[in-house]
Amino acid sequence: MPTYIYETTDETKPLRRFEIKQGFDDAPLQLDPETGEALRRVISGGYGVIVRGGSIGPSVGSCGSHSE
Repeated sequence: MPTYIYETTDETKPLRRFEIKQGFDDAPLQLDPETGEALRRVISGGYGVIVRGGSIGPSVGSCGSHSE
């Protein structure tokens, strides 16, 4: 289940950001569950996987055979 980031949109009040786990098929939240303020879902870059150092076998992202 993915985690989404939401933030409040009322510019007259302090910005509030929070994370919530929702299913892919769940509709985006429209109101803050704690305060009832209007919300928007924040689009973020997400997390990547970084592989450092050597590995056993073909390198990540390689295609085809390796001949030396």
